[in-house]
Amino acid sequence: MAKLDKRSEIVRAAVQIIAEQGFHGSPMAMIAERAGVAAGTIYCYFESKDILIRELYREIEGKMLEALRVGYQTERPIRERFLHLGINLLKYFVAHPIESKYMEQFHNSPYGADLRRGRFAKECQDDDLLYLELFEQGVAQQVMKDLPHIVLFALAFGPMITLTRDHILGFIVLDDALIEKTIAACWDGIKR
Repeated sequence: MAKLDKRSEIVRAAVQIIAEQGFHGSPMAMIAERAGVAAGTIYCYFESKDILIRELYREIEGKMLEALRVGYQTERPIRERFLHLGINLLKYFVAHPIESKYMEQFHNSPYGADLRRGRFAKECQDDDLLYLELFEQGVAQQVMKDLPHIVLFALAFGPMITLTRDHILGFIVLDDALIEKTIAACWDGIKR
């Protein structure tokens, strides 16, 4: 197996196992077995399980942000940009259920708490966080409620996370029409 292929197999196996078993139920030996590599091989790519977990998040987030940027235009009105981001995010997670489950676990763990603490801090300057920029502009232009970013994020994206989980569990089918109506309802929750 080529070096790049080994890394890809490790990443694929780790995301699947962690999504199924959680962080603590996913020992490196199990990940290596599912990836078809020797246990020590993982450490050639990732120094520790903590680094693997964070790198998986970074890679999934990168793919997700790529999907959000497709067709995103910063000169469009705030509402249109919000709808674009929300619809694309929900469609991404519906199309990638394992990654969605991984992201949800990450965000509900100490790893996610550390990440969010930094991102919602006043000094956050991360260009990849399109929604934070959107919230800043929306509040400044008085088209969004004047609430802390973390509250806007919860009101806007919390329902998406819950509905994605319910879709994965088979409680609801999120088709394009329902996704659009859902994101419009999320907008209604944060608009002024």
